[in-house]
Amino acid sequence: MLTDPFVVGSRSACSHVVFGPHETNLCTDRALSARSVHYYARRARGGAGIIVTEHASVHGSDWPYERAPLASRCADGWAATVEACRPHGTLVLAGLGHTGGQGSSAFHQSALWGPSRVPDPSSRELPMAMEPAEIDAVVDGFAVAARSAVSADVDGVELDAGPTGLLRQFHSGLTNIRADEYGVDRLLLARRVLAAVREVLGPDRVLALRLSCDELAPWAGITPEDGTAHAAALAPWLDLLTVVRGGPMSVAAYRPDLHTVEGFNIELCRRIRDAVGGAAAVVLQGSVTEIEMAQRSLDAGVADLVEMTRAQIADPDLVVKSRTGRRPRPCVRCNQTCLVRDPRNPVVTCIGNPGAGYESEEVPPERSAGPALIVGGGPAGLEAARVLAAAGRSARLVERSPRLGGMVRRLAAARDLSELVGWLEDECRRLGVRIETGTAVTAADLDAAAGDGAAVVVTTGSSPRPLEIPDDGSVRVLGAAEVLGAEDLAGPVLVWDPVGGPVAVAVTEFLHAHGGAVSIATVDQVVGRLLAPTGDFVDANVRLQRAGIDRHLSCVLRELTGGTAVLENRFTGERSAIRCAVLVDCSARLPDETLYLQRPGTVRAGDCVAPRTVAEAIREGRSAALEAAGR
Repeated sequence: MLTDPFVVGSRSACSHVVFGPHETNLCTDRALSARSVHYYARRARGGAGIIVTEHASVHGSDWPYERAPLASRCADGWAATVEACRPHGTLVLAGLGHTGGQGSSAFHQSALWGPSRVPDPSSRELPMAMEPAEIDAVVDGFAVAARSAVSADVDGVELDAGPTGLLRQFHSGLTNIRADEYGVDRLLLARRVLAAVREVLGPDRVLALRLSCDELAPWAGITPEDGTAHAAALAPWLDLLTVVRGGPMSVAAYRPDLHTVEGFNIELCRRIRDAVGGAAAVVLQGSVTEIEMAQRSLDAGVADLVEMTRAQIADPDLVVKSRTGRRPRPCVRCNQTCLVRDPRNPVVTCIGNPGAGYESEEVPPERSAGPALIVGGGPAGLEAARVLAAAGRSARLVERSPRLGGMVRRLAAARDLSELVGWLEDECRRLGVRIETGTAVTAADLDAAAGDGAAVVVTTGSSPRPLEIPDDGSVRVLGAAEVLGAEDLAGPVLVWDPVGGPVAVAVTEFLHAHGGAVSIATVDQVVGRLLAPTGDFVDANVRLQRAGIDRHLSCVLRELTGGTAVLENRFTGERSAIRCAVLVDCSARLPDETLYLQRPGTVRAGDCVAPRTVAEAIREGRSAALEAAGR
């Protein structure tokens, strides 16, 4: 089934890009929704070679998160996705899986199924050990789900034996301690499932497998040696094999953030491809976000195809732009809005591409002539200028500081998001935006621009929030942005974090890396509490622990006196004095409302509304541009 251009044809990376399965929270009533179809169709239009839909549970015993699809309800959604994607030459594979003991009982309120009675390290839930009847039900569930997918005319299916898959749980000594035939032969269930699904698919549809080949738990889990043997044994049933890593103790390693090197699975994938020996086409997965790396991997024989999921969330036109020499919108691997396994059910999107996940609601800006004035050159202002210029406006962007990029550029040394604002700046220049830096704008300037019929958007950013505690001046107080440019940080530094977000962690790591004596204090019981949805929460705390950085938890900053910061434990009331020459205050900043208060009613966006994250800044910059143009 895998024919030109995917295996035997051109070796151009642009012809070999896969959009992999991932949670979207776009499903309704456990079925792919119209929004799901728009989401996949947009990537097909942008050039994706293969799209694997979100893994659907093959049996009612599996309901891993609230908006998880159920295969028995997905036929119509799969059919609509095929109809929308096929005109673009994109193959559609229906994702099928069961999360077993790594699922959740919160929704179906029934016992979880697992190979053995081994509690999940994350949820602590103890599954029931599957008996032959449950094992047969899972095999039948995969076959029935595959039959439903065939009825929808998909090009094939992908089965999940990845970090959270029941099939992988049977493969691993971490979770399979059975004494029966499924414990002696840990691949037995996978072979039964593959045989059943192949019989349903026949020879002309793709049978793919997402296989964890390294659980990063060598004391009992799947090692690269085991993964190599598993891949070689299962490949004869397959057309496509996607090599991944991760298991119950390393789920975050499957799709880590920017602290993990790009292309981290390259050597593992090369090893697996050599072992498979051409029996199945092999897909490289693992933070490949640039088409150049994908091309190098194909040229070096690492893989036959390359999965670039987050990169295509960031820019659905990744392939089309790469073919024509245009720079795609970059993926900065922050996981802030595209990793959505979260009880709040956020819709998948991207900090740099606010249209991701909202394709069915996106309305292109109408072409309109006339001037536009954008005040502030941070991410909100750059996005507003880009949108207005793309709509035909003669856009002028004015920034009072010498550089564009706002707080993102100033903080880039600590958390590298500068590539994103760099892309926005390049796009503005490509579209002819007139950029002025080192220039202040007054209310009179806004009045003059409005009088000339200009669309006006104010994105003036934020200002530091003063500490409202007793302070005798013995401790130097700096904001997070200021500390990165400071040259004389002699003496111990205490990073104060009442927010629990990524900034304080990044600043602490930056100071430590530059040889400073640094500790961190937070109101929470853990450092970086808000990093949990991004997958970096555990790793961040591990990095701080290994670096020997002191963490003062569950405390409130009471005063700065005598060269110390006085902290009070929120629960016991006990106070402690931490010696520090510099306090880095990572409190939420305040909106810079100077121009807005002088000229109420002006369209504004980003931190001058309320300081938050890059995601809100760019989303509001786009919305403000559309609103201003409409006026």
